[in-house]
Amino acid sequence: MGKLDGKVAFITGAARGQGRSHAVRLAVEGADIIAVDICQQINSVSYPLATPEDLAVTVKEVEALGRRIVATQADVRDRDQLRAALDAGLAKLGRLDVVCANAGVCPLTDETLCSSFVDALDVDLGGVQNTVAVALPHLSAGSSIIVTGSTAGMIGGLTDQMGAPGGVGYSLAKQLVARYVEVLALQLAPHSVRLNAIHPTNVNTVLLHNDNVYRAFRPDLENPTRADAELAFPVMQAMPIPYIEPEDVSALVVYLASDDSRYMTGLNLRIDAGAMLKAPPAF
Repeated sequence: MGKLDGKVAFITGAARGQGRSHAVRLAVEGADIIAVDICQQINSVSYPLATPEDLAVTVKEVEALGRRIVATQADVRDRDQLRAALDAGLAKLGRLDVVCANAGVCPLTDETLCSSFVDALDVDLGGVQNTVAVALPHLSAGSSIIVTGSTAGMIGGLTDQMGAPGGVGYSLAKQLVARYVEVLALQLAPHSVRLNAIHPTNVNTVLLHNDNVYRAFRPDLENPTRADAELAFPVMQAMPIPYIEPEDVSALVVYLASDDSRYMTGLNLRIDAGAMLKAPPAF
């Protein structure tokens, strides 16, 4: 018996990284999956985003566990696309119990004035709002919504230190997500629908492993490599590690999705290896 037998989870950004990890781990616990990913590039994002082939791997891994999955390419910035993707999943799977608003980007390339800032807010904040908005009509008592934030939104003063407009937008979006969760959770509580956010430190995904992030951690080098950056990554955490794994976040997602956390709502939960013990809070 799994913790999520008979339940259906809607996951954005599910083609790889944390999203794929969540889909697989929730499937292990018995959930069927409605998976969404944009599977195309956003111009302001300098690292490669997921592909249709990546989403197909998620499908294969979930199905290998004996669970059902409906996967759709959709952009979280477009509420109509998200609604259509969710409706397609509901038509086959019949219900919705868990929402993982996980999709996120850290865009650092400006093609027009502050376009990276706009894209960061549209995906990392607007995408969360859109995901929750299309899901709410289908949720009932006992449902759980889980939002992916970031330690970057919780460290005081970090928004001013992020440099490029896209980095500033990313940090601001994560700050606003934290407040959004607290306010909306209070509105949902009388309906016994829970809403919580997870705020990871560095996670071992493509969002971390790209040249712009390497340069941010090693400004002393013109073209730092992954090996160079990994010498500096541990400065973020109190524990002596460079980053956590997607599976570490997924373990907390399972807990928040299950009845084990049935009275937990409105929380901004850090999974940060002590990063916030080293830095002043943003709020």
